[in-house]
Amino acid sequence: MTQERLWQVLDPSWGDIRALSALLCSSAAAVVLLKWLGRGQVQQRMDEARRSRHLALERMKKAAQRLKQENPGIQTSQILSLTMVELAEKLKEGSLSPESVLYSYMDKALEVNQEVNCVTDFIHGCEDQLQKLKKQKEKGLLCGIPISIKDHINCKGHISSAGMVKFLGQVKEEDSVIVQVLKHQGGIPFVKTNIPQTMINYDCSNPIFGQTLNPLNPQKSPGGSSGGEGALIAGGGSILGVGSDVAGSIRLPSSFCGLCGLKPTASRLSKQGVVSPLVGMQSVAGMLGPMARDVDSLALCMKALLCQEMFQLDPTVAPIPFNEQVYTSSKPLRIGYYEGDGYFQPLPSMKRAVQLTRKLLQDAGHTLVPFAPPKIDYMVDELFTRGIFSDGAAHLLDCFKGDIVDPNLKSQYKTYRLPALVKRILAIILKPIYPRIARDLSALCGGMCWAVPCFMQGCAKPCLGAVWHRLSQVRVCCLCTTWAQPCLIQGFSATGCFQI
Repeated sequence: MTQERLWQVLDPSWGDIRALSALLCSSAAAVVLLKWLGRGQVQQRMDEARRSRHLALERMKKAAQRLKQENPGIQTSQILSLTMVELAEKLKEGSLSPESVLYSYMDKALEVNQEVNCVTDFIHGCEDQLQKLKKQKEKGLLCGIPISIKDHINCKGHISSAGMVKFLGQVKEEDSVIVQVLKHQGGIPFVKTNIPQTMINYDCSNPIFGQTLNPLNPQKSPGGSSGGEGALIAGGGSILGVGSDVAGSIRLPSSFCGLCGLKPTASRLSKQGVVSPLVGMQSVAGMLGPMARDVDSLALCMKALLCQEMFQLDPTVAPIPFNEQVYTSSKPLRIGYYEGDGYFQPLPSMKRAVQLTRKLLQDAGHTLVPFAPPKIDYMVDELFTRGIFSDGAAHLLDCFKGDIVDPNLKSQYKTYRLPALVKRILAIILKPIYPRIARDLSALCGGMCWAVPCFMQGCAKPCLGAVWHRLSQVRVCCLCTTWAQPCLIQGFSATGCFQI
């Protein structure tokens, strides 16, 4: 009866099965067409970003040629061979001009980019910065030093893509705090460098700018997420770079590319003016930090950054300057170390690296104390993984709307997309066979509002107190492997060899 009344209300022609079939088919075709049009718009935006990069690199090439003509007789190879400390000293005394140094590194960066695809943009404001340096009476610690900047760190007049279509077209109106401080100290940010899509990946590829290669071995990955920085510095196209690190994004590229990198303590440097698809993390603190060829370069950069300008621009940064006395002290140190953390099993080559380093330190008069990180399973699965994905990766997935997923990220993306119920069921099924995968799936469900304070109150303080007592106030902590494996091949994430 109800069905008959319904058909009476509807147009009589709708009662025809063929008409209904046609309607359904046309609806399906409309959905497919809309998706196709949406994909076309995404492709158009990516093509536009690539064209913008091409034009920027052409502009960079012309600027380098102009500087070369204005400064004939430059010994480029000699400039590129200097350490950052040596370069800073020569710039300070005037035996080298900032123009000649900038030209040398611009030219080399273009050459390296041709080989490994690591540069995403030319920071054209570097020429204005060069002119400002001439008028400055007080020379900063980084006066005339060319600096490369990771893609997602804001620079005025440029986009910060994070490797995602969502952020394309959003030209930044001001520099991030860290870029402002670098300029205040006389540094010259001149290029932005490539990153993996979302930056939650240990390779370096995104659908917009493509795959970055390792200059030491093109078959290998430069690491991620600061892979563009690692590749450019290792190739000689930059002497100092600024990357970021949540879970190894400075440390891994530094390791894979044979560099030195530093992830400072949380809130040691400002993070204002940075684009990220992950927001609201409390238990896992991301930080910006320097990457360079040697430790002295990192120290010089940190000394420059930890200044009054940084503390005034961002009041959340503790106003504690660089402690030169501690850095230059020759006092023997007590150093904690471990060959394995009990969670990731390091390869023999990585263990051997720790053993060799331990012997060198002991021979130099330092005391090495073995220790094991406490409650490592809980820290990795609950505080780290669940801490990063507290919302069950909802915000991250939202950033993917209207985007193309990079092949290196597809296995991770598919895992994130699983409904929480499915993840929990799979975790229960896999627990007896693959307990670690089960814990990961459970952690990816998110939800840890009170986990951090509860852990700190009931577990962390006693555990860390015991470790501290065991090490008897270690002065440097700690010596360990950067990761369980050496440099990996390109696309290893896409093969399922790695998954968050």
